[in-house]
Amino acid sequence: MHRILFSITVGAMLVLGCSSDHRTDTVNRNPNGSVEDAATTYDATAVTGNSEQRTGQPEVVKTDEEWRQLLTREQYRITRQKGTERAFSGKYWKTKDPGHYKCVCCGNLLFDANTKFKSGTGWPSFTKPIAEANVATFADRSYGMIRTEVLCQRCDAHLGHVFNDGPAPTRLRYCINSAALDLAKSDDQ
Repeated sequence: MHRILFSITVGAMLVLGCSSDHRTDTVNRNPNGSVEDAATTYDATAVTGNSEQRTGQPEVVKTDEEWRQLLTREQYRITRQKGTERAFSGKYWKTKDPGHYKCVCCGNLLFDANTKFKSGTGWPSFTKPIAEANVATFADRSYGMIRTEVLCQRCDAHLGHVFNDGPAPTRLRYCINSAALDLAKSDDQ
């Protein structure tokens, strides 16, 4: 009996972590432009309008074949097909190096290493993006749950999900796939 409960609990934890292998078809937006989540509401006003106005950088649009040539198989599966890497398997889940995390697809600055924290989930976790305008959020209803998907605002790469169980001051946990990121270390900038 205990083994069954343990298996169910571990399985639920893995699904709730950052997993998303299915495309989100429904976006539940409130009249003010925010996306409704099961436990909280996240501002999604950054997803409207022209990408160049939002990030100061031109939007990156490529064909599926161009993305396949640019990315590794794993990067493509995660960023372009909304996949996820296994917990504790990505190259940045326990990295403590200073620097900035950029989108592996387009180089858009996403997260500062100073906002990274140990969440125990097995994925890199951040309290906030470098700039709200650099990420987009959408309601994700896959696996029978309501979560908030995080995308690169510049190229629409799937990054992971954001949850409201992070540390102060934001109380947010941006749970991001390592394969969607490229760390520019402080001495490289």
